[in-house]
Amino acid sequence: MTRYIGLDAHAASCTLAVVGPSGKHIGCHVLETRANVLVDLIKTIPRPRHLCFEEGTHSGWLYEILSPHLDETVVTGLMERRGRNGVKDDERDAFVLAEKLRTNSIETRVFKDVGRYGKLREISHAYGMLVRDSVRVQNRVRSLYRSRGIETPGDGIYDAERRAEWIAKLPPKSQPVAQLMVQQYDAVEKLRADGEKQMRTEARQHPVTRRLETIPGIGPIRAAQLVPIIVSPHRLRTKRQLWKYAGLAIVTRSTSDWVKGKDGSWSRQRMEQTRGLNRNHNATLKSIFKGAATTVIGRADAGCPIYQHYRSMIDNKTKPNLAKLTIARQIAAIALAVWKKEEVYAPAKVKKSS
Repeated sequence: MTRYIGLDAHAASCTLAVVGPSGKHIGCHVLETRANVLVDLIKTIPRPRHLCFEEGTHSGWLYEILSPHLDETVVTGLMERRGRNGVKDDERDAFVLAEKLRTNSIETRVFKDVGRYGKLREISHAYGMLVRDSVRVQNRVRSLYRSRGIETPGDGIYDAERRAEWIAKLPPKSQPVAQLMVQQYDAVEKLRADGEKQMRTEARQHPVTRRLETIPGIGPIRAAQLVPIIVSPHRLRTKRQLWKYAGLAIVTRSTSDWVKGKDGSWSRQRMEQTRGLNRNHNATLKSIFKGAATTVIGRADAGCPIYQHYRSMIDNKTKPNLAKLTIARQIAAIALAVWKKEEVYAPAKVKKSS
């Protein structure tokens, strides 16, 4: 008899609910959030056993320790649940997860298998945080000068050789703060450089990163960030699935589509629809492909077929932002093909249609 398990995880405790194939509630357990405790209980549940829990702080760790002991492990996106009369608790949440798994009604499944890229994913994630911290500190420094009416063209305010000259322009009461901020910037920049070095070193252990680096706009850093996110290209059947994952899929939004005619029949009315990109996506993946498109456009390499495609769209009066989006989609499609076919980028094979 198949067991469907719902797990509601928190920092201190986990609530685990078990449901049978008919929907009968078999049991509910409250456990301490510890690996050995959770694994020991899972082992007592007869096979086949299927587990479902929500995406969150513990989801990666839970998937890693529990999936070897289960027939199926499903991580779902956060679900909005409201109990009857506003009643909500951990037990109800766990049973809701188990029931959704039993009825195969989970709308969003989160891919959690990191394969052999676990270390690269952790380093890449840390590097991304350091980059954001560096940008945040830069903005703080620049805002300090702007708050005193001092224009800050370029990046001279961060230059160690010109730093004293810039700080001297500030009022005496603001100079100690500026000194502290630039010291923080120096510390974060050193950590960012160390993180980049570690990420590139680890990425070199995986041949796929070298193949992806041959694609215009995809350098060592973007390749190292791209690989641990996708993990396996074969889980994306087509380039359109990758576009949606990366937030590059075009969607239309409309309302009140149907109107009632004089004869009482309903027909879809013609109306202008709002077009945009899908909002549920991986932000890092979107940044990688948009950054790659920006790099290709900025280099203006006339011999690059991707740049030639961009120029042809601009010459045909395509808006620059839409042309850039098309280039980002094209680079994403090329990256998926290169990875699946296990070959390097070949400019002769590039097609303008995307």
